[in-house]
Amino acid sequence: MRGIKLLTIVLALLGLLVAGCEKSIDPGTKTTVETPDDEMANLLSAPLPDARGLAPSPLVTAQIGQDAVQFWPYTGTNFTGEPQDPINLIFFGQADPRDIRAALLSLSGDRTALGFPAEAPFNSTWDDAIGDMQTAYGATNGASLEQFTALSATPAGGNRPDRFCASRGWSGSAIQLACGPYEGMRFHLRLFKVGSWTLGNAHLDVLIPGTTDHQVVSWEVAEQFVIADFMRSGLLDPTMPMIPTGQINASPFRTIPAIIYNGMLVELRGLIGGPLGNVTEDVPIGTDGHAMILNLANKVPRVVEVRTQDFVINFNQAIPKPFCSSGPADYLYVTGPVHLVQTARLSRSGNYEVTFSASGELSATPIDPTTGQPTGEVLKASVRERHDGMLNSRSFSASSSKYQKLGKPGQAGSGRNFTCLMVNSSGINGYTNSVWCGSDFEKLATDQVTGADTPDVAPRY
Repeated sequence: MRGIKLLTIVLALLGLLVAGCEKSIDPGTKTTVETPDDEMANLLSAPLPDARGLAPSPLVTAQIGQDAVQFWPYTGTNFTGEPQDPINLIFFGQADPRDIRAALLSLSGDRTALGFPAEAPFNSTWDDAIGDMQTAYGATNGASLEQFTALSATPAGGNRPDRFCASRGWSGSAIQLACGPYEGMRFHLRLFKVGSWTLGNAHLDVLIPGTTDHQVVSWEVAEQFVIADFMRSGLLDPTMPMIPTGQINASPFRTIPAIIYNGMLVELRGLIGGPLGNVTEDVPIGTDGHAMILNLANKVPRVVEVRTQDFVINFNQAIPKPFCSSGPADYLYVTGPVHLVQTARLSRSGNYEVTFSASGELSATPIDPTTGQPTGEVLKASVRERHDGMLNSRSFSASSSKYQKLGKPGQAGSGRNFTCLMVNSSGINGYTNSVWCGSDFEKLATDQVTGADTPDVAPRY
């Protein structure tokens, strides 16, 4: 059964749980036996490496009249300039992410007049999305293009206003939206405020069965879906509703693993313009490399509300070992529940806040990926994750932390992984990723009990 499940559906790509610290937590008094939450709190209490001096490349420019935004045409998971998703939507005018959210949440799910089928996710309504926090980079002008050019020539720094009423630096996906269920196929939109503009990435993704991970299958279909919804919203400027950019990012961009593609319905393969038959090589994710600027002349009233999502996903899948791996054939069969909870609220003052947490105690059995048969003793696995986002008229922040633990010190195959990201409008940004395996993991456990310094593991940018 395990071998069949492994070879017929999908392989999770990067870990036990999707990536997921703005507020440090007081670790309190150490005990000889710490819970995963205590261990995560200890890690969160350490300062993050400063990322304010980092700037990605290349930068491109979009403009409407004398207003312009210069930006990195990708999103990232940190501040290295390594691209994660392409920027394929740009919002101007009434472009505050809170207003974009209000516009999409106000729409019905009936899109049959635009040719979309009456089935999910095409007839779904928008909601706040559960998804990884990501980064974007941009700068805007508030006066003339000449002043903007002068601003762009200055050294990179944090996000700060200056005498040109400009904003420059890293942004975070405090507001994310989804159309369609988390547990199936959905359209996912991340929004990044950059001055008076908002950058966006839209993609169509599917949940990898038996995991909490999603696989992107199309950029282009999702871009067209969001454009169609704003066309029916009536909010676009009738004199200049939208403007395409030139090619700003790679085409195609990223791929769908062959084993995942072969598990997709033929209708979905056709929708994204991929081969209809099974493949032996990974399939490129198509995109024309252009973004669409949506010029919003109007907005709808924001709704003061609280939205909560609370559900459990049962992990039941073979995955590549996410960290402390001995090689490409190092696989685990992971089982157990992961509890996900997210609360998003918009206050009367216009303050948007979102908090997400996930936790699970799992079992991870080393297996032979060709047969699915066990090759070692079961490892107890713990996962903890938290996201926090905030956006109002003056500031924004986005942070995430992820903790993963396999086995116990001294056990074959054991280890621990910790990732933390913080980005906000003050420009105090930071990121770290630390992994402890083998003897490092044993020393870390000893240090935590005795109160000694943790192993000197270099942060990864």
